[in-house]
Amino acid sequence: MPQLNLVVLDMAGTTVSDGGLVEDAFAAAARRLGEDPAPMLGHVRATMGESKISVFRHLFGGDEAMARRANTAFEEAYAERVAAGAVTPVPGAADTVRALREAGRTVVLTTGFARVTQDTLLDALGWRDLADLALCPADAGGRGRPCPDLVLTALLRTGAVDDVRQVAVAGDTAYDMLSGVRAGAGLVAGVLTGAHDRARLTENGATHVLSSVAGLPALIEAVEAPGAQEPGAGKPGVGEPR
Repeated sequence: MPQLNLVVLDMAGTTVSDGGLVEDAFAAAARRLGEDPAPMLGHVRATMGESKISVFRHLFGGDEAMARRANTAFEEAYAERVAAGAVTPVPGAADTVRALREAGRTVVLTTGFARVTQDTLLDALGWRDLADLALCPADAGGRGRPCPDLVLTALLRTGAVDDVRQVAVAGDTAYDMLSGVRAGAGLVAGVLTGAHDRARLTENGATHVLSSVAGLPALIEAVEAPGAQEPGAGKPGVGEPR
């Protein structure tokens, strides 16, 4: 298998634990607009990982002005909660990024949030210099997950690899998995610290499922080892129960 020299990591639910903050901020945004959030939350849960403006476009029937108002309200509500200390790193996440970079791999953090919210998260966690690069949908022409654009933008911006099979993607949602698969990533790892369970992740293309992103460096080393089997859909990661 090619060396996996570019690692693209999701933030909320994968490297960042927010304790359901996304749903809470969606509900707050809906209420600020005079809407009842209850009928919306099913779609919000189903589309975790998708660009938030895309979610609001669906919820408001393509009304662009309303979607943008809702998205702004969501980003404000989320940022307020982040500033109040409502987010923490997933245990071992920062050490994972450091270990990957020390091994010579380039690490990119990605999100479905707007740039201002991603920056708020990075500042709250003290992660401005943790990874090589941080990307949001605006950096990829506005197309977030499940499109492949964020992964491909990471490849183009960093120049770290010359083959999409040298990319590893990790995330906690079905849309993270779809994004990695559609980009042609050589490894697409689901983690169980966020929105979706093992079945949902494997159904949407996870080659491995880990209990946490902390297991990613060992998994990458294992699949790169001479004679290692090529990643296959639904295979458990290193040390993971079958």
